[in-house]
Amino acid sequence: MDFPTNGCALVAGGSGGIGRAVIRRLAEQGSDVAFTYRGNKDSAEEALREVSARGQAGYAIKVALEDDKSVAESIGHAVGALGPLHTLVYAAGPYIDMRYISQVTPDKFRSVMNQDAIGCYGLIHAALPRLRETKGAIVVVGTPAIRRYATRDILSAAPKAAVESVMKGVAAEEGRFGIRANMVGVGLLTDGMFHRLMETGDFDEKYLEAARRNLALKRLGTAEDIAEAVLFLASSRARWITGQTLMVDGGYAL
Repeated sequence: MDFPTNGCALVAGGSGGIGRAVIRRLAEQGSDVAFTYRGNKDSAEEALREVSARGQAGYAIKVALEDDKSVAESIGHAVGALGPLHTLVYAAGPYIDMRYISQVTPDKFRSVMNQDAIGCYGLIHAALPRLRETKGAIVVVGTPAIRRYATRDILSAAPKAAVESVMKGVAAEEGRFGIRANMVGVGLLTDGMFHRLMETGDFDEKYLEAARRNLALKRLGTAEDIAEAVLFLASSRARWITGQTLMVDGGYAL
């Protein structure tokens, strides 16, 4: 088994496209899965059904990750319901408006940083004592924009750069307790925020065609592509890998 046979994984952002794909793969690997969601109850209920259909137990938690007290309590509830925490996946974050820096107000920037970077930090901080008990793994979802900046993408690049620094710090400081921490950089997908970005006009066919030309593999990715990388880094197959960022982006950040 690539994951412990007892205990659970916790996926933050489990109602989103990437989170849902990660949940499915964890359940297929024989792991019970708890997950957080912010407001999409229908998607959360469907995720629970997907876990159950794969023969595993699921546990859904509605919580805002920037609420430190509620996050700590939620982790306790998940462990109480499903057993020791062996894997933490951060696949959460707010919808990102594609805007030039000159168009992003300080209040908007502050709000996104709070939801994403501070939310991720609070989740990891609350989970560390539980992960020490199991010598567990953390995988956070990031962006290739921290390596190759794309115009109008500051609200994605800035918080994820902070998250990457936190991940490296955790890897350096918590390795003595057996904890591993890694990041997956998510390229342009046909899942997740893609459809909303098309609806708002932030993406259009001209933009997508240019994006494909910039990719070494000449195609957009899927949530399943990301989930496979997350599962590998979280699993025992990656037992000597920590503090790394793996770009799963079709070659965008080359």
